[in-house]
Amino acid sequence: MSGVIVTAAELAHAAYTEGLPADLRTDVSRRVLDLLGNSLAAAEQEPARIAEAVAAEWGGAPAATAFGSGARYPAPSAALVNGTLAHALDFDDTHLPSVLHPSAPVIPAALASAQAHGRSGAQLLDAAGLGIELAVRLGMAGYDEKLGNSVFFERGLHATAICGAVGAATASALLQGLDAAGVAHAAGIAASMGSGIIEANRTGGTIKRVHCGWAAHAGVSAADLARHGLTGPPTVVEGRFGFLEAFCGDSSRAHDVIRGFTTEWELPGIFFKPYPCNHFTHAGVDAALRLRAEGVRAEDVTDLELGVPSAVLRTIGEPAAEKANPRSGYHAAFSGPYTVAAALLGGGGLGLFHEDFTDEAALDPARLTLAAKVRCVPDPECDLVFPRQFPAVLTATLRDGTRRQARISANRGGPDHPLSAEELAAKFRLNALQRVPDPDRIVALVRALPGAPSVDALCAEASGRG
Repeated sequence: MSGVIVTAAELAHAAYTEGLPADLRTDVSRRVLDLLGNSLAAAEQEPARIAEAVAAEWGGAPAATAFGSGARYPAPSAALVNGTLAHALDFDDTHLPSVLHPSAPVIPAALASAQAHGRSGAQLLDAAGLGIELAVRLGMAGYDEKLGNSVFFERGLHATAICGAVGAATASALLQGLDAAGVAHAAGIAASMGSGIIEANRTGGTIKRVHCGWAAHAGVSAADLARHGLTGPPTVVEGRFGFLEAFCGDSSRAHDVIRGFTTEWELPGIFFKPYPCNHFTHAGVDAALRLRAEGVRAEDVTDLELGVPSAVLRTIGEPAAEKANPRSGYHAAFSGPYTVAAALLGGGGLGLFHEDFTDEAALDPARLTLAAKVRCVPDPECDLVFPRQFPAVLTATLRDGTRRQARISANRGGPDHPLSAEELAAKFRLNALQRVPDPDRIVALVRALPGAPSVDALCAEASGRG
């Protein structure tokens, strides 16, 4: 029986067997480096500690490495730990318009599977690239043009976790050596495993940080089950009770998943994050940094109006009192008022960095005083381009009555305003500096992945014990 996932698996298996072009392998290697840095920086985060405690409690054969700690677990457990690390600081890459963070669930599953099954660096990159591509295409199939937003997001569903589990299963199945039918079964099985509710973005809770870990774990587990003979439905994407109908209520765009798959790539256009906070806040940060560079001083500001797409308000602007006075550093990362204030006052790294999102930083009187002056409002021009871009306009009213404005149509880190290879390496070094003795060694190993016989050396270095 034919189906969308069957065709996708056949195309993915053929592309994996042939090998991806060099430019796509380079793109995936940049995502591996970015993910490793984000993961190492998150090693002390409580959700990561919890995920690793659970993995240790489960036990099992030591097949793959947990980043940061160096402990070895079965591949599904290592994927749980590393996927949690990858997303714990909200510093991972983002695809538009699916509003999905694809590398965080897929690459940890791929790395664990590559290590457990002795695959080469090129095989890792190829499988991860195909898994990422499938994940974002599933996310795009849930994008509603009339609504101007992801149906997943509108329903409170975390497309990253849901679509990411299928992408992770695809990557893992390829690396486990399954044929095209086996890859289809793995993806079909994972479609029953992915889940994620994003209410924590609004009112708190640390569960969202584990979403990508669970998706990575589900992906490897689904591939394991398929390898042992479990099967998935061939119409799992488009069927009456299938993936898109269940999650989005409309299966009419199912064939968008395979239209151009492995020939017209979304992969190179996925945004890297320069700042460790919710991606909806980034254009506001860019605008605040521009005003600061143009000489606007926080002490001269009497009012700040942050115009954003209407759909973004519920995440970074509501409830207004909560966003102006975030209860923790983590909640500050989802606050338009706080991130604008922090950027205008001057932050670390490439503009804002981890020190700007500690619990102590979130209580800083100067930041809170300025955040209280920020009003988040819908902006019609921003609505026109969202979510293909995450735009913002920031208008500052100064003490002398003058107004200064910065409009950001395409935020930093995407194809219209990319981070250079050196900026990505700088981000990695800052992330990894406290966890590994020689960050540049990892940079070199990642860049050498296309010719590496295995991923063992890289995983050893990323353990912090290389």
